[in-house]
Amino acid sequence: MKKARDGAVSQRRSKGTQALTHRLERLRTGAKPQRHANKPDRDDEQQPNVSLDCGWGRLLFAQTYSDEALLSDLSKEAPSSRDIAFYVRDPHVLLSKAPQEIFLDPSHTFRLDLSTYRASSRRTSGITIRRLATEADGEGINKVYAACGMVQVRPHFFASDRDNRSMTYFLAQDEATGEIVGTVTGIDHQRLFNDPERGASLWCLAVHPQARQPGIGEKLVRKLAEHFQARGLAYVDLSVMHDNEQAIRLYEKLNFRRMQLFAIKRKNAINEKFFAMPHQSYEALNPYARLIVDEATRRGIHVEITDAEGGFFRLSHGGRSVHCRESLSELTSAVAMSICDDKAITRRVVTAEGLIVPEQMEARDDQDALKAFLNEHKKLVVKPARGEQGRGISVGITTIEALNDAIAAARKVCDRVLLEACFDGEDLRLVVIDYKLVAAAVRRPPRVVGDGKSTISALIEKQSRRREAATGGESRIPMDAETERCLAEQDLKLDTVLEEGREIVVRKAANLHTGGSIHDVTASVHPILAEAACKAAKAINIPVVGIDLMVHDPSDPDYVFIEANERPGLANHEPQPTAESFIELLFPGSRTAA
Repeated sequence: MKKARDGAVSQRRSKGTQALTHRLERLRTGAKPQRHANKPDRDDEQQPNVSLDCGWGRLLFAQTYSDEALLSDLSKEAPSSRDIAFYVRDPHVLLSKAPQEIFLDPSHTFRLDLSTYRASSRRTSGITIRRLATEADGEGINKVYAACGMVQVRPHFFASDRDNRSMTYFLAQDEATGEIVGTVTGIDHQRLFNDPERGASLWCLAVHPQARQPGIGEKLVRKLAEHFQARGLAYVDLSVMHDNEQAIRLYEKLNFRRMQLFAIKRKNAINEKFFAMPHQSYEALNPYARLIVDEATRRGIHVEITDAEGGFFRLSHGGRSVHCRESLSELTSAVAMSICDDKAITRRVVTAEGLIVPEQMEARDDQDALKAFLNEHKKLVVKPARGEQGRGISVGITTIEALNDAIAAARKVCDRVLLEACFDGEDLRLVVIDYKLVAAAVRRPPRVVGDGKSTISALIEKQSRRREAATGGESRIPMDAETERCLAEQDLKLDTVLEEGREIVVRKAANLHTGGSIHDVTASVHPILAEAACKAAKAINIPVVGIDLMVHDPSDPDYVFIEANERPGLANHEPQPTAESFIELLFPGSRTAA
C-alpha cells in the first residue's frame, strides 16, 4: 500500500511538475493561456472565444464565437478603448440582436495570399525597418498613432506585452534623426488560437504624416508579409476604411484582394462619427473646424454649421451661444483682430510690452534704402503687411535682385510690404488659450529626400500628396518662383534627379499651408518663451492666438517675435488638448459635464 501511495504521489508530482513547466514555458515565450468552455486545454484544437488585448482595445475573432458569446464579450469593452469584432460573416444577423449597442464598421477587408507573394528587393533610403525592442520604441509608436489621429496604446502596454509570440511589431526608424516614423502590427492566428486556416492579420499601419521619405508604408507591409511567409502562414488579412483611397491603392498594388468579411464595433464616443447622424454639411468642414465641432458634440453642446466651406459654426449650451470660425470666436474683439491683421501694428503693440522684435522697415521705391537695409542685415525676410497662410513670404533674401523679385511677389498679396532682418533658427508656434500656454511646436520648412530616380518636382508631388492626406487637403508644397529660387540657391532645378539619400529644403518658409511640418515641443519649451507668448496675448487682449517666434532652440530663452495669428489651426497640435481648452474657454464647466 505504501508503494502504491508513493507511486500515486510520484505520479501527481510528475504531472504537477509538467504543468508548472508548461506554465513557465508560456510565461517565457509570452504565449497567453486561453480559457475554454467545458473543455480541457488541447494544443491541437482551435480555441473558442478568442480575444486579444492590443493596448488600444481588444480584437475579438468572431469565427471562434457564437453570436451570443460575441455580443456578451463586446459589452465588456473598457473605457476609452476601441474593441473590434473581426471576421463577422453574417453581420446583418448579429446587428439584429443588438441594434442599439453595435454597428457595422464601414471598412473593407483585404487579403494577401502568401503562397503567391513575391518579396521586393527595393530599399527605402534613410529608413531602417526593425522589430520593437524597448519601451522607448513603444513611446515612438504612440507618437505616430497620435499624429495620425489613432487611439493610443495605454502606458506600459508594450513593456508588458513585448514578448507575446502571437503579436509582432515592426517599426520604421529614420536613420538620420533616430525617430520612429512608421509602424505596423501583425497577429499570427495560428500561434494565437491554433487557426486551422493558418491565417494572420495586419493592424495599425501608420506612417507619421511628416515623415520625409516616400514608400515607408509599403516597406512595412512587405516586411510583415515576408515575416509571416517565413512562418509558413497562408495569408494576411486587414481591415481598411472604405474611403481611405491612398491605403487601398497601396494594398491593391501589393495584390491584396477584397474579401466578404466584416467588422463590428460598439457604439461609443470614439466611434461616434461612424454611426451617429452627422451634422449637416459636416463633411465640407476643414480639419480645423471639424476638430472643434467633434469636441463640442462629445460634450453634448449643440452645433449648427452656418457656412461649412468657410469653417463657420454656432455652438449653443445652457442658454449661451457663440459663433465661431474655426478657432476664431465672438470672444475675440474686432480691435484684437485688426492688431493681428497688420504685422506692423502687431510689432508695435508687443514692443511696447517689452518683447524682442527684429529690425524692420517698409519697402519703398528707393533702391538706395533697400540696398542699405540689405547690406546692414545681410539676409532678409520679405512679407506682405497683411496676409495669411504664408502667401507672399520670402525667406533668406541675400541679393538686391532677389529682394526686388520678393517685394513684387509680396505686393500681389498686399500693397504694403515689410522687410525684416532674418533671424537664423527655427520657427516656433505657441498656442495661447485664455492667456495660458496650451501647445508649442516647431515648424520646419518642407524637405524632400532623393531616391536616385525621381526628379525634384516628382519628389515634391509625392510629399505634397502625403501632406494633403494628413491635413485634409490643407497643406501642399507649391512649385512656384519661391520654390525655384530656393532650389537655385542650391544649384538645383525642378527637373534635377536628386541622388539617393540626399535631403534638401525646397522652400524656406515653414508655413504649414505651403508644405511645412510641425513637431510638438510643449514639454521642453523654455519658460521665457512661454511667458513671452502669454505677454503678447495679453498685450493684444486676445483670448485665443498663435504666437510665432524665431528661436535658436525651443529649450533656450533667445527669441525674436514674428507675428500673431488670430485663428490658429488647433488640429495641427494634437494630441495637445487645444480643442478641449478652446471649448472650456467658451463653455466653462462643460468638461466636467462631459
